[in-house]
Amino acid sequence: MSAYDRLPPELRAWLAQAALPWSPRSALRAWRGALRRTGCAEAAAARLSAIEAGQLARL
Repeated sequence: MSAYDRLPPELRAWLAQAALPWSPRSALRAWRGALRRTGCAEAAAARLSAIEAGQLARL
């Protein structure tokens, strides 16, 4: 739980509504990559949603 608590607030807010059970480590890795590409927390959250939608489509 402490790893989750150390996540950025924007990422924790996104994880609270996520459909899949992301680990804090993988969520942070994806978040940092999305932030690097977009430079915007809102766009990074949209990128994580797209990643998650792709995973859900595979199920």
